[in-house]
Amino acid sequence: MALWGNNDAVGSGGTVSLDYGTGVVTGGGTTFGQVGAAKTGDVIRFGDRAGTYFGDAVIVSIAGTQSLTIGSTAGLSGAAIAATSFTVSELPKYTIGDSKYSEASYGTEDSFVYGVADAGMDATTGTSYHLSHEGWVGVTTYNDNAGNLRVKSEVLVAMSGITTGNSPVYGNPPA
Repeated sequence: MALWGNNDAVGSGGTVSLDYGTGVVTGGGTTFGQVGAAKTGDVIRFGDRAGTYFGDAVIVSIAGTQSLTIGSTAGLSGAAIAATSFTVSELPKYTIGDSKYSEASYGTEDSFVYGVADAGMDATTGTSYHLSHEGWVGVTTYNDNAGNLRVKSEVLVAMSGITTGNSPVYGNPPA
């Protein structure tokens, strides 16, 4: 299993529920293990960044199109996950264990990992989120003591050929 891939928009629709005790994720309307869908080694992101975000976990096995197991719940908030939206990514797995990029840091600053295609760099020009390189990028936002939005980005893996689905930057950070 590679440490990262080049796809930040692995196709998987439906909703998921998680049993924290067993690490088993049960899907509704999902296609786990199918071509173009979630596979072992991918990262499943519970919830979404625009609404309720529960955190990320690495998929360690897939039992069927509607059942998979995650390796650890350490990167999750601990809140109940039932009939929740999700996305799947091939983002760098080491970011899951990094408290800076996990739900464990919730309530402080917002830090996420984005897959950025070449067009994504152009889309961020002139915004607070201006990015310097395509690849896997960690973006941290916070408000300073004066209430001003501050953005820090760091290139985690510089690479071309990132696939981000319909948008050049996964999740399209706000301008």
